[in-house]
Amino acid sequence: MAAVADTRIKVGIVGGTGYTGVELLRLLSLHPNVELAAITSRKEDGLPVASMFPNLRGYVDLCFQTPENAPLDQCDVVFFATPHGVAMNQARELLAKGVRIIDLAADFRLQDTKAFEKWYKMPHACPDILADSVYGLVELNRSKIAQARVIGNPGCYPTTVILGLLPLLEGGRKLVDTSHLIADSKSGVSGAGRKVTVGSLFSEDSDNFKAYGVGGHRHVAEIDEQLAKIVGAPVGLTFVPHLVPMIRGMFSTLYARILPEALDTDFQALFEKRYANEAFVDVMPAGSQPETRSVRASNQLRIAVHRPGGGDQLVVLVVQDNLVKGASGQAVQNMNLMFGLPEGTGLQHIAVFP
Repeated sequence: MAAVADTRIKVGIVGGTGYTGVELLRLLSLHPNVELAAITSRKEDGLPVASMFPNLRGYVDLCFQTPENAPLDQCDVVFFATPHGVAMNQARELLAKGVRIIDLAADFRLQDTKAFEKWYKMPHACPDILADSVYGLVELNRSKIAQARVIGNPGCYPTTVILGLLPLLEGGRKLVDTSHLIADSKSGVSGAGRKVTVGSLFSEDSDNFKAYGVGGHRHVAEIDEQLAKIVGAPVGLTFVPHLVPMIRGMFSTLYARILPEALDTDFQALFEKRYANEAFVDVMPAGSQPETRSVRASNQLRIAVHRPGGGDQLVVLVVQDNLVKGASGQAVQNMNLMFGLPEGTGLQHIAVFP
């Protein structure tokens, strides 16, 4: 491989008209090692990207193309910012051309094909490729990601829940009751995607706060699968997502009951040590109250650890931007690892405030 400074990565994006697509474009257009080669949309074929997204004027001069006409097979890596089911139907052809794949949908997140079919209502098109894919949570699978051909980029909610619980569960630790974990999570409206539905109308979401998916949410399967791998046994997780009236941002409040034999544990120190060398995970000082605006438009995830009254209930607060660390920023982080670049290349953005 060429020296890092000289590394050029030719990038294609399939499905660039949604929020994760434009976020990829925002990040990649300023990435020092990236050449944007193609972006696809059947409906917007021929339309300049900057006409749809004026914030990219002067930075992205591509036009949308149909997937058939776009030079995706000439790219080094293709990001799929598409609905579930698209990437797995194009993966084999791209891999045959030596193209690596990072899928921001769910096609390569779940190794259990039965769980995938249950939650996404479709058969998996390439279980053999799925078996060789890597779950793209960098802080968990860094070395595997560096060698991967196919990455299943984690879901936004799972990123907060898994990273918020990871220090408590890994390494065979017996610190909390893994049969009764609770994740109370909230997301801004952009998490629903850039589509016209009644549930995402301004008059429906503004001045409103609601739970959804209480009886079952597709991200539960993803979280359960990853936590079970970490623990080495199934876990009991109650996950309840909520919609809050803001555009960007995600806040997960995690609850875990401390086991009697672990009551003397310094959990603040445990989290600080685990994430001391992670560029995009910030363990805040004891007693901190993280806010979603502290991570807006950045790839940062912030964690605060609380133990109310010094009792046996541990409360972990986790915030991130659902479109960056929860989606496109994490995808770029994966790309950097796959091509031998410093992990933070093109991602050193300070959160936007106010």
